[in-house]
Amino acid sequence: MVNKLQENSAFIKNTSARLGFDYCGIARSQKLDADANRLEQWLQKGMHGSMEYMEKYFELRIDPSRLVPGARSVITLLKNYFPSQKQDPGNPKISAYAYGDDYHEVIREQLNELMLSIKEYAGEIQGRGFVDSAPVLERTWAQRSGLGWIGKNGNLITKESGSFYFIATLITDLELDYDDPFAKDYCGTCTRCIDACPTDAILPDKVVDGSRCISYFTIELKEMLIPGEMKGKMDNWMFGCDTCQDVCPWNRFSHPNQEKRFTPVPELLNYSTREWEIMTEESFRKIFKNSPLRRAKFSGIQRNLKFISGTD
Repeated sequence: MVNKLQENSAFIKNTSARLGFDYCGIARSQKLDADANRLEQWLQKGMHGSMEYMEKYFELRIDPSRLVPGARSVITLLKNYFPSQKQDPGNPKISAYAYGDDYHEVIREQLNELMLSIKEYAGEIQGRGFVDSAPVLERTWAQRSGLGWIGKNGNLITKESGSFYFIATLITDLELDYDDPFAKDYCGTCTRCIDACPTDAILPDKVVDGSRCISYFTIELKEMLIPGEMKGKMDNWMFGCDTCQDVCPWNRFSHPNQEKRFTPVPELLNYSTREWEIMTEESFRKIFKNSPLRRAKFSGIQRNLKFISGTD
């Protein structure tokens, strides 16, 4: 006999699928003590580089009840962003997550709609949705809700279709029927991501030195100079890096996403180094007005381009 907890959980999963999410898992809200220890050690070693925001709101990161008082459930949602098209070989490379519209905007709308639907179905509850907008350890919650395991490259990997997924989190005070954690690690002895990382940012024991990651240098680093020691190591990546995902055997199961707003910007796929070099700031703002590339700003893109082409 299906009880109310199961009914509510089934409704949430069915609604999330209708709204465009590919996976939905639910875990019991609790403090993440083990993750707290790992995060503290990672920060103490300076692996966050200049990302000072990682040091803030430590308690909020490890305790969902600090974000939603009385939190009982953490709902994790995955949305596929694997592209149907690829960039022309030889052009400055851009991470696949940035091919279309900014995922924050796309997913935030869907999260809000999901929250409204839950309230209409289950009654007046409290909850907040997050997609890179708050200190939430989303990959841990994804594993705890049965969606996959955390690979050696730090990404969540699903057994069915790889790792090209955005992760969104919904924390609520509604009690639900909880999924079993994903217990097995299917990376085994494979070290392809570690071996392929151009800057040796992926360390043993599933530790990623964020201060050496190409995504850090091309997106997060706000200084105008990328360290000279990275010369020749960027592998032509101008914004982000997908190397560790591209070499992962589990991503042979990846399939193109169905989200229209993730349709690639044509210029992003086709622009040569020369076309990027002569682009004006006005053109950049117009072409990429809805793109994640705005995060690096025109000045950051030009800095990255000069660095990887050796013209700085």
